[in-house]
Amino acid sequence: MLATLVIGLREGLEAALIVGIIAAFLKRNGHSLRAMWIGVTAAILLSVCVGVALELVSASLPQAQQEAMETVIGAVAIVFVTGMIVWMSTHARGMRRELEESASAALGDGTALALAGMAFLAVLKEGFETSVFLLATFQSSTSTLAAVAGAVIGIGIAIGIGIGIYRGGVKLNLAKFFKITGVFLVFVAAGLVVSMLRTAHEAGWLSIGQQSTLDLSWLAPTGSVQAALITGVLGIPADPRVVEVIGWLCYLIPVLAYCMWPNKRRPRGIQVPRLQLGIAAALGVGAIILAVAVPIPAAVGTSTDARLAGGGTAIMHTDANGVTLIIERDGVRTPVTFDDAKRTRAEHAGMTTDRWHTSTTITPSHHPKTLSIDDLVALEGGRLPLGVDAQANPGPFAASWREHVTRTVWSANGQLLDAKSVAHTVLTVSDGGLPSPRTFTVPASSAPSGTSNTWSVTNTSVTAASTAITRASIAASEVLLWKLYLPIAAATAALVLLAFGLRGLTRVRHLAAAGPEGVRTETADVQPHTPKPSTTRSTTYAAK
Repeated sequence: MLATLVIGLREGLEAALIVGIIAAFLKRNGHSLRAMWIGVTAAILLSVCVGVALELVSASLPQAQQEAMETVIGAVAIVFVTGMIVWMSTHARGMRRELEESASAALGDGTALALAGMAFLAVLKEGFETSVFLLATFQSSTSTLAAVAGAVIGIGIAIGIGIGIYRGGVKLNLAKFFKITGVFLVFVAAGLVVSMLRTAHEAGWLSIGQQSTLDLSWLAPTGSVQAALITGVLGIPADPRVVEVIGWLCYLIPVLAYCMWPNKRRPRGIQVPRLQLGIAAALGVGAIILAVAVPIPAAVGTSTDARLAGGGTAIMHTDANGVTLIIERDGVRTPVTFDDAKRTRAEHAGMTTDRWHTSTTITPSHHPKTLSIDDLVALEGGRLPLGVDAQANPGPFAASWREHVTRTVWSANGQLLDAKSVAHTVLTVSDGGLPSPRTFTVPASSAPSGTSNTWSVTNTSVTAASTAITRASIAASEVLLWKLYLPIAAATAALVLLAFGLRGLTRVRHLAAAGPEGVRTETADVQPHTPKPSTTRSTTYAAK
C-alpha cells in the first residue's frame, strides 16, 4: 500500500502541477480552460483503459505466458520510473519556468488548443507511466486491494496539493519533494527488478543464477509488518536468488547514487565525458577480469554407468553417430547401438532429456528347437496353451522362437539417466499331433534362461543420476552467469558509456574551437534561467 501510495502521489502531483501551471497561464492570459479540461479528461480515460486492457490480457493468458507478460510489464515500468527519477532530479527546480516557456511558445502559435494538446500529451504520458508502474506493482504486491487503495489515496492527495498550489494556498519545495520520493521509488524499482527476474525464470526465459542466497523468513515472517514492508513495499522475497541479488544491487547502487548526489557537486562541462570514460574503463576492466579469472568447470564426462535391476551394469558411450549402450551381466558384455537419427526430446524423471528408442525382432539361437507337452505347460505357468490337447496332441513339438525387443535410453547433459529393454517372446509350435501351428506369447517370467534382452536401470540409479545432472547443470549455469553473461552486460554498458564520453569530448572540443562565443553558449545551456529586469520599470525609474 505504501509503495502504490507514493507512486500515485508522485505521479499524480507531477500531472497536477503540469495541469495547474497550464491552467494558471491560460487564465492569466484570458483564455478558456474548457479545451484543456477536455484534453486532460481524455488522457485520464485513455490511461485507465491502457491499464485495464493490460490486466485483462494478462489474466486471459496461460500461466507461463502470464509470467512472461508480467516480466515485460515490469521491464517497461522500470524504464519509466528510472527515466522519471533521473529527469526530475535535474529538472524539478526549474519545472515551472520550463512549462511556462513551452506554454508561451504554444500560445504564440495561435490558439489555446495548442495548450490543450500540450496538457493532453503531458497527462497521457504521466497516466500511461502510472498505469504501467502501478500494474507492475500490483502484480508483485501481496495484497491487491491494499495496493489499489494506496494508489487511490496517493492520487487523491496529489490532486488536493495540486489544487492548493494552483490557488496559491500551498507552498511546496518541489526539489526536496521529488528527491525524497525519488529515493523511495529507487528502492521500489529495485524490488521490481527482483520481481521481473523471478517472473522471467517462471516463464522459462531465465535459468541461470537460481541458487539460493539468504533465508529472510526470520526477518520478515509471513503476515508480519516486516513482511509487508520488505516484501510488499520493497519487493524483496524471503528467498532471493543469486541473479536477483545481482540485479537488485546493479540497479540500486548507481541509480541511488545519481539520485542522492548533491547538485553542487555534479560534474559539469568536460568533467561529464571524462567521468563517463572513466566508468566505461572500469566496467571494461571488470568484464575482462570476470571473463578471465572465473575458472571453467571440469568437463562432464560423456560416458557413465548405471546399475541394473537383478544385477549387472549399463555403460553409455556417445559419439558422432549416436549412442552405444554396453550391457554387462554375468561377465557377458552386450553392445546395443542407437542411431542418432532416432534421437528425440522428451521429459523424463523431472527433466528434459535426449531419448533414443528402437524396436527390433530377433530370432534367438539359444532357445530349444523341440518342446515336450510338459515344457509347454511350464512355459504357460502351469496350464496348457490354448488350442493344445494333451491327448490329441501329445508332442513332442517343433519350436520356432521370436523376440520383439523394445529398448529406450534417456540421457541429459551427456549423462546416462535411465534405460530399459523389454522383450516379448513369441513361440510357434507345430507337429506333435497339431493339425496346424499354434502361436502364443510366453510370459517374461517363463521365458527360457540365457536371454539378456529384458533389463532396466534401478530406480536408485535414476534418482542418483538425476541429482548429479541437476547439480552439474546448476554449477555450469552459475559459471556462465559470472564468466559470460555478467561480462557481456558490463562490456555493453562500457561501450555505451564510451560512445557518450567520446561524443561529449568531441562536443567540448568543438565549443573550444568556436572560441568565446561557443563557451558562452555552453555556459548558457547549463546556467539556471534568470529573468531579465523589466525595461518599463527601468525607464520609469530614470524619468523620476
